[in-house]
Amino acid sequence: MRAEVIAIGDELTTGQRLDTNSQWLSQRLTEMGIPVAFHTTIGDEIDDNVAAFRAAIARAEVVVVTGGLGPTADDLTREALAAATNSKLVRDEPSLKHIRQLFESRGYEMPSRNVVQADFPEGSKPIPNPHGTAPGIEMHIPRSEPNPCLLFALPGVPAEMFEMWEASVAPRIARLQPEPRVIRHRRIKCFGVGESQLEAMLPDLFRRDREPRVGITVSDATITLRITAGGKDEASCFSAMEPTVSTIRELLGTLVYGEEDDELEDVVQRALHQQGLSIAVAEWATEGLVGKWLERASRDTEVFLKGNVVDCVSAIPSLTHSPEPHSVDVAIALAEGIRQATSADIGLGIAAYPPGEHDAESHVCLALAMPDQTRKLRLRCASHPSILRTRTAKQAINALRLALISES
Repeated sequence: MRAEVIAIGDELTTGQRLDTNSQWLSQRLTEMGIPVAFHTTIGDEIDDNVAAFRAAIARAEVVVVTGGLGPTADDLTREALAAATNSKLVRDEPSLKHIRQLFESRGYEMPSRNVVQADFPEGSKPIPNPHGTAPGIEMHIPRSEPNPCLLFALPGVPAEMFEMWEASVAPRIARLQPEPRVIRHRRIKCFGVGESQLEAMLPDLFRRDREPRVGITVSDATITLRITAGGKDEASCFSAMEPTVSTIRELLGTLVYGEEDDELEDVVQRALHQQGLSIAVAEWATEGLVGKWLERASRDTEVFLKGNVVDCVSAIPSLTHSPEPHSVDVAIALAEGIRQATSADIGLGIAAYPPGEHDAESHVCLALAMPDQTRKLRLRCASHPSILRTRTAKQAINALRLALISES
């Protein structure tokens, strides 16, 4: 069984509003064990709506539509559903009575235009909307496929849609399944290599017919491995994922830094806390980003970030006349200087970017002044300009993470 989610409105196709309804509905469907195969967004044009509904009915067993159920001329869902299923619109008197009473309860007379909200494609059922004037529509549509399509049209107003989903739609969909089924996800976070390199390290895990399924996404140089499994309950899903998670951790080693919402700074903060260490940061190329992240990660616990100096030249006197702000000597001076100035256990120093173009040979220098020694590193900084600073900051925090692992 597969589902399709359709969102309607010019405000969505023009980018004036973000379609959060489709995201929410997809999460709910997935929780019920029904994979969502398609997301469709349509503007307020009748022919486009009819074509989209026909395509969805042909390829999905469950279709959930939001939007287009208002009383105005650009609300076309009722009319388009009737055309797509070759049925006529008929008025439902109980729905009309509810709409009229809703207006009266608020001290208004119902505008004549709202009458159309009680019109439904022949053979469909109204979905009650207790607090809104737009009833939903449930349609059971025969197909040439073995199974019919069950289509639900709901208002685009999120509060109304949420209530109608929980009260009417979710229970109806649950009855379609012969036994309870859920789908769950688990995210493994990685850093340190490129997407294609990491994929090559995990042979056979990304086959589309594999169970559990493994997907890969990249954002600002962080790689997320998304593991998806279905089962009768949540426990069986996570149990089915465990061998895959173990394989990933075994093959990737320290490239895996966390799970779910973990960021590198969260992992480093926990490691600092466990080892009873404090850190101070003096950063040039990253312009305070590392310190900002570490400060956020430490906010709800003891403060391990004892100092952060962005204006490195004035903070470390020995750098005032440095001819090469991108050199390893500068990184060492920053790390040792900020450690001494703040009495932190660890000082992290990040030098400036090299001058000129950031080609494949470009690097940024970093130093870690640890309790027993100062470590110096050269990190490649060739990347897309839009993520250069973010990627460099993550490289620095990751170097700290690996140093803490070796120390422990």
